Amino acid sequence: MTIVKWIAIALVTVYCAGLLVLYVRQREMLFPIPPVGRTAPDAAGLPEAEEHVLTTSDGERVVVWHVPARPGHSVILYFPGNGDFLAGRVSRFKAMTADGTGLVALSYRGYAGSSGTPSERGLLRDAAAAYAFTTARYGAERIVVWGFSLGTGVAVALASEHPIGRLILEAPYTSTVDIAALAFRFVPVRLLMRDQFRSDERIARVTVPLLVMHGTNDLVISIIFGERLFALAREPKQFVRFAGGGHDNLDAFGAVEKARQFIGS
Repeated sequence: MTIVKWIAIALVTVYCAGLLVLYVRQREMLFPIPPVGRTAPDAAGLPEAEEHVLTTSDGERVVVWHVPARPGHSVILYFPGNGDFLAGRVSRFKAMTADGTGLVALSYRGYAGSSGTPSERGLLRDAAAAYAFTTARYGAERIVVWGFSLGTGVAVALASEHPIGRLILEAPYTSTVDIAALAFRFVPVRLLMRDQFRSDERIARVTVPLLVMHGTNDLVISIIFGERLFALAREPKQFVRFAGGGHDNLDAFGAVEKARQFIGS
């Protein structure tokens, strides 16, 4: 019995130590910042973009790239994924803006030239600054908010509180805590996770046309989460499933073309 007792104590100790590590390092896991510094748009291959540095409500300085929209065209307010940096998305930005559509792409706090440390509250403040920048130049009805992966939680939060024209969610989730709970089944994630991005509780407040795009082979955010979020959303809405599509390759399956059709519809 003594051996069994000490084995049990050892297992509990290891489990608690693991919980502590997960709790302390959770933001490093949720926000894996790429080791990339600030890059000017022209140096990255997007000379048509202007770089601006915005001040958030809590005093951080965040970078946005702005490709002005041609007259009569919409502007995409783009919120990237958690491992993205703007210079790494140049080919996508070129495709998005090839028809005259404008772009405002945000580099979250702590990412590629922006100050601060990421958190859910922080990213929502960054998004508010990017939205204010965009509405100073375009009418709200011309703004198409596009969130990818982690950025879908930012996009839903913004769209639930501010007037926009349309909303595009690419590889979305109900909440980040739902994803974490699936990945860490034996951890009380719902009690420990700080940044939960509860899109499931916000999506019903979105009243503009919605497009959801998801790959059937997404191994990062299962299409099941996208389907669940879509079910909670109001009409008008449409769901595009890309057969064989993964998490980060939907452009190869026609995501930008689908988005362009939606924006122009």
